[in-house]
Amino acid sequence: MLNTILPILIFAALALALLGAGRRIRLWRQGRPSPVPILKGLAAMPRRYLVDLHHVVGRDRVMSNTHVATAGGFVAAAVLLILVHGLGLGSGLAAGVLGWALLVASATMFLGSLFVYRRRRNPPSRLSKGPWMRLPKSLMAFSLGVFAITLPTVGILPADFGSWILVLVLAAVVVWGLAELVVGMTWGGPMKHAFAGALHLAFHRRPERFSTKAGGEGRSTGLKALDLDDPEAPLGVETPADFTWNQLLGFDACVQCGRCEAVCPAFAAGQPLNPKKLIQDMVVGMAGGSDAAYAGSPYPSQEPGGKPVGEHSLERYGSPHGPIVASLHEHDGKALVDAETLWSCTTCRACVEECPMMIEHVDAIVDMRRFLTLERGQTPNKAPEVLDNLIATDNPGGFDPGARMHWATDLELPLMADLQQVDVLLWLGDGAFDMRNQRTLRALVKVLRAARVDFAVLGNEERDSGDVARRLGDEATFQSLARRNIATLATYRFQQILTCDPHSFHVLGNEYGELGGVYEVRHHSTYIAELYEAGRLAFRPWKGGRVTWHDPCYLGRYNGEYEAPRQVLRALGIEVAEMERSGFRSRCCGGGGGAPITDIPGKRRIPDMRMNDVRETGAELVAVGCPQCTAMLEGVVDAGAEVRDIAELVAEALVEPSTSVATDAVGHDARSTRHLAEEVPL
Repeated sequence: MLNTILPILIFAALALALLGAGRRIRLWRQGRPSPVPILKGLAAMPRRYLVDLHHVVGRDRVMSNTHVATAGGFVAAAVLLILVHGLGLGSGLAAGVLGWALLVASATMFLGSLFVYRRRRNPPSRLSKGPWMRLPKSLMAFSLGVFAITLPTVGILPADFGSWILVLVLAAVVVWGLAELVVGMTWGGPMKHAFAGALHLAFHRRPERFSTKAGGEGRSTGLKALDLDDPEAPLGVETPADFTWNQLLGFDACVQCGRCEAVCPAFAAGQPLNPKKLIQDMVVGMAGGSDAAYAGSPYPSQEPGGKPVGEHSLERYGSPHGPIVASLHEHDGKALVDAETLWSCTTCRACVEECPMMIEHVDAIVDMRRFLTLERGQTPNKAPEVLDNLIATDNPGGFDPGARMHWATDLELPLMADLQQVDVLLWLGDGAFDMRNQRTLRALVKVLRAARVDFAVLGNEERDSGDVARRLGDEATFQSLARRNIATLATYRFQQILTCDPHSFHVLGNEYGELGGVYEVRHHSTYIAELYEAGRLAFRPWKGGRVTWHDPCYLGRYNGEYEAPRQVLRALGIEVAEMERSGFRSRCCGGGGGAPITDIPGKRRIPDMRMNDVRETGAELVAVGCPQCTAMLEGVVDAGAEVRDIAELVAEALVEPSTSVATDAVGHDARSTRHLAEEVPL
């Protein structure tokens, strides 16, 4: 009887799954076109899954092994099930090989499902509940059912074992598993992530993120430029259909594990952002309907003691061509997402770094911000003033552009306009208008002169890099600033740009290229480490107390630089007392993405949480490498630790160099005496 029923059940499930796949693909294709090499993407998918995805999943070893056993066992069991019980390849020698292989695959899957069940018995708060709670039982049903019906195939049980009642029970168990794991894969069940996730890896909008056979870690973090010259191109995202089709595919790949939620600084601070809920809202908008079925953590409340935003008592509805985001200060539930949710994001990429499905949350947020800014003109708090300042004065503070060099009058810094050609162009950034950051710049100048680096500055020709404008969604102002900076830089010759601002470092190095400005850009911590390794710098031993290092988001997660600052601190004789959240899991200071400007309220402040991390190390000093981090962390009341830029620590520890000619860190002769070591007042 089973030999008759099983092929019907298997191929009926496959037919339903194919119908569901067609429906799902039509939902994705509602999005805008996005050129993707189909065959190349499909060919790269296995490596992206086995190497890049599992590099992220492998950070939790237990769940990584569980996933390998469960997913690997399921894929093998499903294929073998079709061959053995669907196509009837269960006779002769094939019966022994394929049948035993199917038993091993289903047993492996069952073992993995036991660990899934154990995790779901008392799940962490970040995991979504609802239909996900039945997934372990479905995994067990499928693996046990397949195992049992295969026993006669290998001769362990007779072909006519059991009564017809037992046969029907086994068939029902298999149907349960097929319905959840095969049909549900394309019709919207918990296993949807397997189907959408595989295609998402193949057709990812950032293929540069993935490693290649040549080795190395892929990285792609620059925002994509809008085509402002195309009158038909949307200015940002108003409706789900305004996303590209592979962005919609990426949202559908979400497994609702909540890793993004667990590391999001805005969520931890009680601001109305939960990246997991946001992605699920995008799925609701794409498919149409309401968010009533969502069974995870909602958006935190904006009001003390108020109901969390997104509770089911305030059901939200979406449609592919309806607006996603409500107008600023509107909370009537007519749109899926409140504007304050988007403006809470610091663009730190902690969510993206932790996502095992490699979803691009920050891209989606900035795309929707672009619509709010460019089409609606709705930016909160001080954002309109800052954007107006950037347009009028080329800097966010609205300072006189001619005052950019006033802080350095006594330093007599060389100007590119006078020299035309140097090894290093020192990019000052808008910290040149900030008295605190001027101390960092003076320290860096002292270090460069001590190492006899041939450098110069643009002076008053320098404009804001455009980072803040772009993160606030004002792509037009960003491109205007960027193109004018690129035009200025094109008139001079230099080998690399050096900056102490990771935000400028990132924008100049990773986002100007799309507009025609391709440069080698270095962060000052990396450059100082190279100078030290080349013997250009010597330091007195550190005499201070315990020190910890705060990894800036735009240096670490955006650009992968974690080791150079630690090398510099070790060269100073400092043993870094690492915070629990350091490296790629460093907690954001709260200063990125225009967050201090939009200033969305929460239950606590992000920099306060970061300084609590510092206190837990017992450090007396926290070393930083970013003007935003310095400002945010120094603004914490009763911080308990001093905040110093790494350039300041290096400048204080300098041993005066000899007068002999040296070779700089990147192999060029220090050919100029105009930067001989001299005491730079700090």
